[in-house]
Parts: sequence; C-alpha cells; structure tokens
Amino acid sequence: MIRLQKALADRGVASRRRAEELIAAGRVRVDGETVTTLGTRVPPGARIDVDGRPTRAARHRYIALHKPAGVLSTARDERGRRSVVDLVDARERLYPVGRLDADSEGLVLLTNDGEWMERVLHPRYGHEREYDVTVVGDLGGSAVALLRRGVRLEEGVARAERVQVRSRAGATGRLRLVLRTGWKRQVRRMCAAVGLRVTRLVRVRIGGVTLGRLRAGEWRELASAEVRALAAAERGRT
Repeated sequence: MIRLQKALADRGVASRRRAEELIAAGRVRVDGETVTTLGTRVPPGARIDVDGRPTRAARHRYIALHKPAGVLSTARDERGRRSVVDLVDARERLYPVGRLDADSEGLVLLTNDGEWMERVLHPRYGHEREYDVTVVGDLGGSAVALLRRGVRLEEGVARAERVQVRSRAGATGRLRLVLRTGWKRQVRRMCAAVGLRVTRLVRVRIGGVTLGRLRAGEWRELASAEVRALAAAERGRT
C-alpha cells in the first residue's frame, strides 16, 4: 500500500504537493469513491481517476529542452499560448521542473516522475543554476560585489554563488551568474536591484546538466547518470 499522493506522482499526474491539492479539492476517485483525506493508502494497482479520467502507470521520462523566448514553461495555458510541453513529442503527460519566465531562454527539464521533480526542486539538494545574462548598466565593482553579497527580495536575501563579467562593450555587458535558488524572475530582479537591466537571459546549466549544443526548440532524453545525479544532494549539501 502506498499513499495516494505518491501514487499520483508515480503515475506522472502531478508533483506530490500538487497531488495533495487535487485530493483536497475532491477531484480524485479511487475505485469509484471520492477521496479527500490526505495520506490515504491505496494498492499500487488501484484504479485512480482525476477529474473523471483514469490514470495509468507511465514509463518515467526525463527530458532536457532548450526553451525559446516567448514559450511558457508550464504544462498548459488557459489562454492557449505555446508551452514547453508542446515542443516535445511525448504521449506521456509531462511537467516542467520549475519555471523559466516567458522572456527567458535556455535549459528546462521536463518529466512525469513527480518524486524526482520534488527532489530536483527542493532547496536542500542545492543544485546550481547557471545563467548567461546580457545587461545594460554600470558593471563597475559595486554591482558585481552586491550580487555576490546578496540583495533583499520579497522572499529573502538573494545571493549569487558566483558572478563573472564575461565581456563589456560600452553600457552593455555579459555576466555568468550562478544561483542555488530558483525564485520567480530572480535573476532579473537581482540585476534590477543593483541598477542593471536584463536584455537577454539564457539558462545554460542545472546541476550537472548543461544546455550543450541544443538549439532553441530542440530537446533530448537525459542520460541515466544525469537523472541519478539530479536526484541526489550536491556534495556538501544534506
């Protein structure tokens, strides 16, 4: 017997946290009966319906995608706008692992393994996120030093693990920025806090997975070693 929210996550319906919301909202039926109690245990082979549609055990998939600018990093959009899921040829119901705002580009992970998704996203596992950022503004020592020291945002103090000025031409420059948190529009807000305006943002790495030679709109399956590495805490993090 396993918890219902874990069964939903294992079937790729949603992350465990999102599954709990579906259960509490009365949208989940087990063997024909609506279940609203979190922690309810069910047999692995139980019939589980969500919104009247049956769920099925799915082969887990793990995908790295180069998200183009203008595409949403969401499973679906009420307004019918294009999402990262639309770019992948998959029969399984895939979900993006975290978010990358619509104006940004670069590496997005997708999966139907809710447990794995939770581990990748949880702050305790400390996976780095690396960005190539083009900015306009004064890239003097104070801006870079402030990004390293940390700037206060609504969620708390946002601090870059590493900052490197890769190039500079007049008022425009390129930064290599490494974070361990993935707050909403965090890079843009951090840069704005130190007087820099982001004109292009590309995520090039999550943990040990890099964007590599993927062109905008292209995707690939993750290697088994990459999947295992992202499910584990980075060295020095517990």
